[in-house]
Amino acid sequence: MSRKKLWALVRWLSVVLRTVSNRLPNPVRGGIRWIGLGLARLGLIDRERALKTTELAWPRVVTGVARMSKNAVDVAMVGVAVGTTALAGVGFASPFWGLAFVVGGGVAGGTIALVSQRFGVDALDELGLAVRSSVLLVVVVTVPLSAVFWTVPEVFISALTDSDRALTYGSTYLQIVGLGIPFAALNLVGSRVLVGSDDAFTAMQLRAGGAVTNVALNAVFVFVLGWGVAGAATGTVLSNVVVTGAFALGLVRGRFPGVGEFPVQISPTAAWADPDTISDLVSIGLPVGLRRLVRVVVNFPMLGILDIFGENTVAAWVIARRILGVMNTPGWGFGLASSSLVGQHLGRNEEREAEAYGRDIVRFTVATYLVSALLVAVFAQPLVGLFADSPSSPVIPIAVNLVYAACVAVVFQGVTSAAAGPLNASGDTRVPFVSQFIGMFGASLPLAYLGARGLTLPAVSLPVGATPAIVVPELGLWGLYAALVAETVVPAVINYWRFHTGKWKRISEAYRPDAAVADD
Repeated sequence: MSRKKLWALVRWLSVVLRTVSNRLPNPVRGGIRWIGLGLARLGLIDRERALKTTELAWPRVVTGVARMSKNAVDVAMVGVAVGTTALAGVGFASPFWGLAFVVGGGVAGGTIALVSQRFGVDALDELGLAVRSSVLLVVVVTVPLSAVFWTVPEVFISALTDSDRALTYGSTYLQIVGLGIPFAALNLVGSRVLVGSDDAFTAMQLRAGGAVTNVALNAVFVFVLGWGVAGAATGTVLSNVVVTGAFALGLVRGRFPGVGEFPVQISPTAAWADPDTISDLVSIGLPVGLRRLVRVVVNFPMLGILDIFGENTVAAWVIARRILGVMNTPGWGFGLASSSLVGQHLGRNEEREAEAYGRDIVRFTVATYLVSALLVAVFAQPLVGLFADSPSSPVIPIAVNLVYAACVAVVFQGVTSAAAGPLNASGDTRVPFVSQFIGMFGASLPLAYLGARGLTLPAVSLPVGATPAIVVPELGLWGLYAALVAETVVPAVINYWRFHTGKWKRISEAYRPDAAVADD
């Protein structure tokens, strides 16, 4: 990969982030608003709900695009400065880094449910208690993880690869980046506090600003100082520390210099460990964390399966997953917007409006994902080319086909994310976990394994007079394409079914500020 391609990725990231420091209209907000109003004109969703959802969703989408683009730039920097083997090493370490988002995302899932319901009825003391309890829970769980990864990183990487060079690169990256796990997890909690309080824009400014800081630090550490994968890991840790500090200062003071007022102010001197609040966080957040854990854990056997296909397929998979990550960012915004808006109405015992928001956001999300998928499918070849060493690289055709499969899969991921929003807001988080588990381990992983083992499908008989039978070619890479689609289709069906039953509204009664039963 050339430096020219690398800087093309950097320029893309800078374009995405031009709106982080101001409130001017931007393409992301305008595009989402255009889709929402179009659906409203067709009578598919309510216009006011479309506008409200847009205002809460678009900052989170920008944050997602920024962070996923940052991840792509990180990979590109490592590939340029060190080579393909280093890129593979980072790939082997990435699932362990993902544990930050397992723990942080799990606790944050409970945070946004409690915060949004309390914010909806101005129960600010209870809201502050939920935030402090979330912070305490994150620190207690993540600090031991950092200690283990710092002490014996090679034990974890050696379980995924036999390559000595990849082991060295992966262990170095994991040892350093593991120090950032508590901070990355706390950033998720801080973000959910703001989104649950109807302010996704401030969360975008801080977290997307952190992505810019990450890229700038990595450029210095990787290219100027020549630290290679250690530099990429160090940049990630320091940028997360900066963002955590910004969230902490802003929430304690109620404002942050250059950003403005926060929607809530949290006292650091009040009670931190409330058993009932922590119990609620665990009961709501544990299934959310397990759902994220499924996504992380499945990477371990998946990487082993990919190793059977060969190094080119591993690299192609890493590229396709990075592009899929960027495509999936609308779900970040719509899922959280759904959780926040549905949660606020549940907190006010307005169940019908909560359900209406959930249903409209599912339709809104699917339409947005369709647009995103079509655009990426059209430009799949040049997008993949940004990551390749040369136009003739054998990685390119594999990665392009994987991206096409991802374009199909991501539409169903939109249903998964949007339908999970009301479930998360209500505290009904077990079903999304089960659906994710079935999709990953019951469908995606087996299909990938069958492809790697070269399964030959049964012979297909032809009409009389034709050749007696043919043998369908081995699954091979088709197993990977099917695996990508299956991992989203299964949870999409299950999550939407659960939302449609309405049982989540009854479950939410136990978590509302006054534990009242809705009367509408």
